Amino acid sequence: MLLTKSNYLLGLQCPKLLWVTKNDKERIPEPDFAAKHKFKAGDIIGVLATKVFPGGVDLAGLGFKENIDATKEAVKKRQTIYEAGFMVDNLFSRGDILLPVGEDEWDIIEVKSATQVKDVNIHDVSFQKYTYEKAGLKIRNCILMHINNQYIKDGEIEPEELFVQAEINDKVEEYGKGIEERIKDFMEIIESKEEPKVKIGLHCSDPYDCSLMDECWKDVPEGSVFEFFRMFKKKCFELHDGGTVCLNEVPEDIKLNDKQQIQRRLAFDGGKHIDKPAIKNFLNNLKYPIYYLDFETINPAIPKFDGMKPYQRIPFQFSLHIQKEEGGECEHISFLADGTSDPRPKFMQALKDNLRDGGSILVYNQGFEKGVMNESAILLPEFREWYDENILPRIKDLWDVFKDFSYYDPKQKGSTSIKYVLPVLSDLKYDDLDIKNGILASLEYERVTYGDVEDSERLKVREALEKYCELDTWAEVEIVKGLREISE
Repeated sequence: MLLTKSNYLLGLQCPKLLWVTKNDKERIPEPDFAAKHKFKAGDIIGVLATKVFPGGVDLAGLGFKENIDATKEAVKKRQTIYEAGFMVDNLFSRGDILLPVGEDEWDIIEVKSATQVKDVNIHDVSFQKYTYEKAGLKIRNCILMHINNQYIKDGEIEPEELFVQAEINDKVEEYGKGIEERIKDFMEIIESKEEPKVKIGLHCSDPYDCSLMDECWKDVPEGSVFEFFRMFKKKCFELHDGGTVCLNEVPEDIKLNDKQQIQRRLAFDGGKHIDKPAIKNFLNNLKYPIYYLDFETINPAIPKFDGMKPYQRIPFQFSLHIQKEEGGECEHISFLADGTSDPRPKFMQALKDNLRDGGSILVYNQGFEKGVMNESAILLPEFREWYDENILPRIKDLWDVFKDFSYYDPKQKGSTSIKYVLPVLSDLKYDDLDIKNGILASLEYERVTYGDVEDSERLKVREALEKYCELDTWAEVEIVKGLREISE
């Protein structure tokens, strides 16, 4: 069995994950839509990075053996190689860019879509370097190319400016210590007939969420210590591994913050935590008409529009429910950008036309909506005064009630996300929707707006987007209604 670069990284995270991947891969779930989109975006970024080192030979589309053979030929000719593949001693590594330098040396350039160097990237390159040197190459420099988050698009994308080249030689040498022993251990694991027994731990989500989490965590009961609000994962695992599995088993001498103490108390006594004066105070500070507002955004790695940075949030949709008086009917207004041009001018104008001059603007997690509008006002200064003087003073954050634990129901499982809060205060559900979360909304909008899809498919997705975003603001209406009933 070959040990590939990706296998090596799996082994570093979890030996069980490595063994299952090599010996029982049917247990590995298919990547979801978001993961597939991330892979595709990574491929696009990789191709764009090759433009910084033009004139190379591209081996990306070749099969396994063909890739190895073509790599050998390109090495002999000392060509720049994209996706060079080397196999030696049952090790296989394929890298993004292999650059000839001097008379007989090479630089490894690994391309990542992140905006900074991560530990897993260093391990990635250290395996490449080890394999390449074992195959007879002299490696001069190891370079990690990552996205420059300060780059601002102005016309055509400039690959030289979009990427940062970070030399990581010292780190690769440091992380490469002991690599031979690790490789030997990993080879023994994948050749073993017995699956390694591994307890759950921090490695389950470091550096990535493990694809076997559902399987490995199936015995963790509801009401476990992992539901503690904002408790460091390390502390959760210390409790769990020490035999304290559930919240109602946590001793009094364990140090907890005030919100965690509420969770522990409810686990013993039952019921909910309700701070009526705090809830009443929040509701009394709302002024009618109330504008229940929610945004959806895209944040592509490669900027689509002038004046945009990598991963900058670009709003393409909002839902608005307007309630003129307490308990009154709601008027619904929506905006969903059409066409492939920058949606921000029309988005901001539609907001300005509909948010009017008085009343509270209610959102859930105000940092998001404020940030998006502020960034848009930077690009579009004609909205600056309107946002600063009319909108900003009126924004109220419904999340405050829940993150402050003015209301907490154990059914929230330690989360204050609206998706967990809504079911404890309303019968509304996202389950029946085709689009159930903001990540999928963003990806689907990008797919049908900028991709090559049939008109019927585009229309279907746009209708699903309208339903999803509308439910987000109707959820705010229902939550406020539920809070009023509780406070009275």
